Amino acid sequence: MTPAHPHLVWDWNGTLLNDLSLVVASTNAAFATVGGPTVTADEHRVRFRRPVADYYAEVLGQAVDDEQFGRLDKIFHDAYRSGLTTCELAADARTAMESWPGGQSLLSMWFHEELVPTVHTYGLTPHFLRVDGLRGTVGGDRKAESLRRHLDELGLDGTSVVLIGDSLDDADAATAVGGRAVLYTGGFTDPARLRASGHPVADTLTEAVTLARALG
Repeated sequence: MTPAHPHLVWDWNGTLLNDLSLVVASTNAAFATVGGPTVTADEHRVRFRRPVADYYAEVLGQAVDDEQFGRLDKIFHDAYRSGLTTCELAADARTAMESWPGGQSLLSMWFHEELVPTVHTYGLTPHFLRVDGLRGTVGGDRKAESLRRHLDELGLDGTSVVLIGDSLDDADAATAVGGRAVLYTGGFTDPARLRASGHPVADTLTEAVTLARALG
């Protein structure tokens, strides 16, 4: 039987969690160790993409191999962890989640062993059928393969899924599994880039849920 509503997969960083300022500060901490420039939040939103090593290479004006990216990624995450307690959820995150009539899960490219207790700390765990983060030691890759594994664990077909996220990579991941995406302008990506993608775009998470319901 086809469910009455699609399954909703939430992104975490830059979507449910309002951590843009911390991500930019942590990125600049990494760049500073190699003499790189300081980027503003607006510059980050215009230029950020995955794989993150490609973004770093563009900003630094030089190739970034796996070894160097591993070092920069560690510096980034150390800085990020030190500031995480300053981050709050997006203003309407709880309202948006509570308004969804179907199943929900969370998929992040942040480290799984840190994601799960953090989500619990914010009191969000009961909303989700499953919470998955990155199971590895270095981040920065694209999301599509992680989404495939996430849906396999849930026993879901991609065509029954809508993903709400803040990046073009979120949209690419949803498309790769046959699903759909609603993109949120409050995160890591410049709104003009999101609107140019052709996917539905929302300025709030409650609006994103409304658009996701319409897709169903």
